[in-house]
Amino acid sequence: MAYTSLLDRLGLHRRELRAWALYDVANSAWMTTILQLFGPAFFVPFAASGLPADVARSRFAFGTSAAVIAVGLLGPWLGALADYQGRKKAFMGGFLGLGAALTAALYFVREGQWGLALGIYAMGNVAVTATLAFYNALLPGIAAPDEVDRVSTAGFALGYLGGGLVFALNAWMIASPATFGLADEYQAFRVSCVFVAAWWVLFSIPLFRHVPEPTPRLDPGEEAGRSASRIALRRLVETFRELRTHKDAGWLLLAFLVYNDAVNTIIKMGTTFGDEIGLPLGQVFLAVLMIQFVGVPFAFAFGLLADRIGAKRAIYLALAVYVGITVLAFWLRTIGQFFAFAFAVAMVMGGIQALSRSLFATLIPRHKAGEMFGFFGIFDRFGGAIGSFLFGLMLALTGSSRPAILSLVVLFALGALFLSRVDVERGRRLAREAEAAAHDAAAR
Repeated sequence: MAYTSLLDRLGLHRRELRAWALYDVANSAWMTTILQLFGPAFFVPFAASGLPADVARSRFAFGTSAAVIAVGLLGPWLGALADYQGRKKAFMGGFLGLGAALTAALYFVREGQWGLALGIYAMGNVAVTATLAFYNALLPGIAAPDEVDRVSTAGFALGYLGGGLVFALNAWMIASPATFGLADEYQAFRVSCVFVAAWWVLFSIPLFRHVPEPTPRLDPGEEAGRSASRIALRRLVETFRELRTHKDAGWLLLAFLVYNDAVNTIIKMGTTFGDEIGLPLGQVFLAVLMIQFVGVPFAFAFGLLADRIGAKRAIYLALAVYVGITVLAFWLRTIGQFFAFAFAVAMVMGGIQALSRSLFATLIPRHKAGEMFGFFGIFDRFGGAIGSFLFGLMLALTGSSRPAILSLVVLFALGALFLSRVDVERGRRLAREAEAAAHDAAAR
């Protein structure tokens, strides 16, 4: 493919594409600082200081699970409602405002107020995840089929950069609060929450200014003025049934659930390997930062690679690298090997998730993007449940994380098998035919 400029090569050659990608910069502040530091750095030692550590961790786990379940139940319905009303940006803005306010409200949590802290965190988790469903659903409306892979990977790349910068500053603040005139690491975390909320809102502004809202369409049998909630629910049921027609999108969802489950398990359990080799917490922070910044060029690289060989083949390549990562983790013994492990994860983590998002976007009708990406969000958020269970089972049976991580090869292989059932050209043809049929029905 011939590119007209560097921005074209990177997938950032139009204002609306750059504005869309900047939302990855915005939400990554929450995904790095809040998602990664809230539990170990604030909730367990401070907000739940009056509870035994194991009780605090279990309540944190239950709160996180409740947030995931809430998103799973609400996401597709909200997506269908936004599709019907043509208000993806409005819904996204509402959840963004709620999430930013909740994030800033963590500043007011005091020692021992575990219920307040957990409630705010869980609702914030729901809010940020809900915004991602609407955000992803805007992608098919602004990127052409030959651009969508580059645009999606550009979002992830910029997100790694932004998230890494915010995490670096906040980790420094928490590690050295006196440098910033703060009393202790807990006050530092509370201040960092306010900073994250402001960053989230600031970098979201370009999307709301420059990304167009897709034009809504009434499906056959729908009338303007009828109950939006009932129509959204009916659309959701129909969309679930239509996954049998758009079976390639369905196979991709299933493949994504399985291999993304293994990806998320590696990310979440990575610190377990560090503990086993005695890696200091500061070294773990450095590894997280390295993953964020190394992920930037490799995410862009995967977008360019997908242009040459196709998104599906590029995902296969990432899966093969992940199999190598799990084997490397089995033999992991030294700090150097741990950082090699983290570097390898950074190479493919953004690429596999970004290309899964962009490939899915081309396999679904654009007028149903909200509800379809609602389902995609469920599969994304529930990723890690199967892998974590498998990891925990092997850990209980063997007493070591090494055979546990090796067991994830099964999930990568199964994900590749499901991905092989995806016929990209057929899926794209069926999606465009559904769009044409919807347009003709609306014109009558």
